[in-house]
Amino acid sequence: MLTATSNSNSSMEQALFGKPSKAKSVERTVFWMFRLATYFVLLCAAVIFVDIFYKGGKTVFQSEFPFVNLEFLSESPQTLHVFEYEGQKYELSDSKFREFKDSIDETIATETYAYSGGGIWPCIVGTLLLVVGAMVIALTLGVLSAIFLSEYSRPGKILNSVRLSILNLAGVPSIVFGIFGMGMFVLAFGWNVSLIAGWFTLAFMVLPIVISASEESMRAIPQGLRDASLALGATKWTSIRTNVLPYAMPGILTSSIIGVARVAGETAPIMFTAAYALRDQLPWQGLEHWYDFFFQGVMALPYHIYVVSAKIPQNEYTSRMQYGTAFVFLFIVAGIAFASILLRIRMRKKYRW
Repeated sequence: MLTATSNSNSSMEQALFGKPSKAKSVERTVFWMFRLATYFVLLCAAVIFVDIFYKGGKTVFQSEFPFVNLEFLSESPQTLHVFEYEGQKYELSDSKFREFKDSIDETIATETYAYSGGGIWPCIVGTLLLVVGAMVIALTLGVLSAIFLSEYSRPGKILNSVRLSILNLAGVPSIVFGIFGMGMFVLAFGWNVSLIAGWFTLAFMVLPIVISASEESMRAIPQGLRDASLALGATKWTSIRTNVLPYAMPGILTSSIIGVARVAGETAPIMFTAAYALRDQLPWQGLEHWYDFFFQGVMALPYHIYVVSAKIPQNEYTSRMQYGTAFVFLFIVAGIAFASILLRIRMRKKYRW
C-alpha cells in the first residue's frame, strides 16, 4: 500500500515538474544558495539592530521614574567626570560636577572623558532640521524636473542623455557631494558651514532618486486621464496639476522615504558643509537677524557618532554614548519614514485609478 502511494506521488511530481535532470538540480542548488544568502543577510542585520537596541536602550531608558533618561535627551554633550567621594562613586556631567564641587567647596581629583556626559539634544534638533530642509528642497526641485521630463520634454537623444546623467549621479559617492557642496556653497557662495549649505548639498545628493521615482510615477498614469481633462477645456498645466500629480503622489512619497533614510544617515556631506563637532547653542539662539538662522552650523547625530567613535579615546563611557546616540538616531529615521508611509497609504486610498 505504501509502495503504491509513493509511486503515485512520484508519478504526480513527474507529471507536474518533469523528470529530474542535471539542469534542474543545478537550478535547485542555486535557488537554495540565494535563499540562504538572503537569510544570512537578514540574520546579520537582526544581530546588529538587536545589539544597538539592547545597549542603546540601557542608555536611553532607566529603571526609576520617569523611566527615560531625560538628561541624555535634553542636554548638550559635555565632559564626564568620574570620581569617588566619601566611598561613593560619582559620574557627573560637567555642569553637575561644577554644582557638586561648589556645594562641598573641596578640590576633587577626577577622571574626565570628553563627549561622554550630558546628552544629544542639539544633535537631535540639527538632524531633524537637516532632514526636513533637504527633503523640502529635493522634493520641490525633483518633482518640477520630473514634470518637465515626463510631460513637456520631447523624446530624443538629448532627453536620453539627461536621464542617463541622472542615473549616473545616483551612484556618485556621498563624499564627492560633500566636496562639491564645500566648494560651491561654503566657499564660492560664501555661506560658510551652515544649515542652508547642508540643505542644498544633501538635496542634490538625493535629487536623482527623487527625479527618477517621480518621473516613473507620472509616466505610469494612464494617458486617458490627461486626454479627458484636455477634452473638457483644461490647460496642460491644469491637467497635470489635477489629474497627474495627485495620482502620482504615492510613488513620489516612496522616493521621499528612500531619500529620508539616505539624508539622515550621511556623514561625509555634512562634515564639510553643515555640522560642528560641538555647539551648545541651537540655531535660533543668539541671532541678530531672523535670516541668520539659515547660516548657523548645527550638530547632527551621524556626525556625533563619528566624532565619539573615531576622534577620542575609547572607553566604556564613550561606548555608552555611541550606542545611545545610534538608538535615538534609528528611532528618528524610522519615525520619519513611518510618517511618510502613512501619508502614502492615505494618498493611495484617496486617489484610485
